[in-house]
Amino acid sequence: MSHDATSSGDSPFRSELGARDAAPQFVLPLVVRIERSAPPARTDALETAARAVLVMLSDERSVGDGEWAQAVRDWQDARIRKVVRRARGAEWRRAEGLPGVTVTGKSAEVRVFVPVPLDGWPKELAKLQVSGTDLDDPEPPVAADPSAPVLWMNPELGMSAGKAMAQAGHAAQLAWWELSDAERDTWREAGFPLAVRTADAGRWPELTSSGLPLVRDAGFTEIAPGSCTVVADHPALRV
Repeated sequence: MSHDATSSGDSPFRSELGARDAAPQFVLPLVVRIERSAPPARTDALETAARAVLVMLSDERSVGDGEWAQAVRDWQDARIRKVVRRARGAEWRRAEGLPGVTVTGKSAEVRVFVPVPLDGWPKELAKLQVSGTDLDDPEPPVAADPSAPVLWMNPELGMSAGKAMAQAGHAAQLAWWELSDAERDTWREAGFPLAVRTADAGRWPELTSSGLPLVRDAGFTEIAPGSCTVVADHPALRV
């Protein structure tokens, strides 16, 4: 399995066809709670989605002989697809009844579910909308702590919050794959601290050539295939 989305091997995020495309295709569903009266802040939603992916990957049910482990392995052996949908009220309560984990941020709630076949979504999730995830930050995010992991978003791409949440999840997953077991344990025990920020335009070329994990989107939605979307800047991975 390639851990680097920019490698020349069969990366899970490449736009070109490869061995991963021959495998049965799965998707990791994420649902963000967006109530009309109290929508979450955009940055908090992105950060909460990234942490939700890490919680799923590290859950004891997702590894070894855990009850979710085979589904997670099947998903990771194919294309790494994540789809973010929105729910409110009764929709959210129905979604909570499916196997998964809910992660809460400052204002955001995101539930991540066990991977499902690309064409086999549970009806409770299939009914949910992908559109309508345009969120705003009431106040500009504070500067990121340089001693903590930062997922740097491409400043030149305009993405809906749902698309950006999926991309942040991709970047968190790439960082997770690159870490040693001890580094993973440290991150998990700390509660997966991380920040999602838009990179300065002048620094973006430096970040994309730094050797840090880089997501190149396959281009299924919103943006062109091969677009560089996020750099995962984890302190343990800095050279």
